[in-house]
Amino acid sequence: MQLDPQIAIDSPFRSIKREDWKNLNGKILHNFSSEDLENLHALNEPLTNQEIEEVYVPLSHLLEIHIDRFQSLHQRTNRFFGKEESKLPYIIGIAGSVAVGKSTTARVLQRVLSMLPSKPKVDLVTTDGFLYPNQQLIEKGILNRKGFPESYDAKRLIHFLSAVKSGAPKITVPVYSHLVYDVLPDDQQQIIEQPDILIVEGINVLQVNSQRPRKGHSVFVSDFFDYSIYVHASEKNLIEWYTNRFESLRATAFQNPASFFHKYANMSAEESHAMAVNIWNEINKPNLIKNILPTRYRADLILEKGSHHFVKNVKVRKI
Repeated sequence: MQLDPQIAIDSPFRSIKREDWKNLNGKILHNFSSEDLENLHALNEPLTNQEIEEVYVPLSHLLEIHIDRFQSLHQRTNRFFGKEESKLPYIIGIAGSVAVGKSTTARVLQRVLSMLPSKPKVDLVTTDGFLYPNQQLIEKGILNRKGFPESYDAKRLIHFLSAVKSGAPKITVPVYSHLVYDVLPDDQQQIIEQPDILIVEGINVLQVNSQRPRKGHSVFVSDFFDYSIYVHASEKNLIEWYTNRFESLRATAFQNPASFFHKYANMSAEESHAMAVNIWNEINKPNLIKNILPTRYRADLILEKGSHHFVKNVKVRKI
């Protein structure tokens, strides 16, 4: 197995090239239809059966090992205490930059994990729903910092995760609409009912807000994760993917009068590109450098992407 020369010998991570990682598949094949692939990937993020087989199936096998250990510990603990308490959801966190493809990773992983032999119930929650509504962001003067740590209702997110890990039978989750660029009303919330596995996806999920003054004991979102994944790409690729996506949205979703970004619908391709670059440099890049990228090595596993959104290397924390 070839090691990544960028990872030191004493690194806590095992670095595995894609050609070696794909051989950990176990020769299990899943043929997803073109309709399945269309539903799983996001705009301008190509997804193929080969990518699923070579990257996500081996990942599901690795996660199955951890989940089995988690369930075994639950059973042994029950015997120790002489109780028969229901098992709690196994929580997987997925972090990474804007435009890196976290949502596609989360959806594909949800589908592949649900196909494990035990057929677990796998739910997916995005932290976008825990952003403060636009009106509150405007009142706080931080609408232009949406996505930064201070734009999230961290207390509400932590209360949600605490309820999940407390075995709550039914939990409502706020939902975010990218069309209206805001959190939807309470009557459109997502309902979570004791899944076997819960995937939590968002740019901020591995942040610890270490610069904020601490009052008493601090609890972070990642404290509730049983396993965490960071999706990584170079900034060169990220800005290219972001600007391409912005232009694609300008020609499609932004044309909808209900879209928050409808005001950009009549831009030329050149104006659209310039606007996207400006948004990246003013908002997304500072957030990436200050808040997101520093959390990369807090993850248990890092998916490193090359061009075209395809994973080229996997780093796995040693055990």
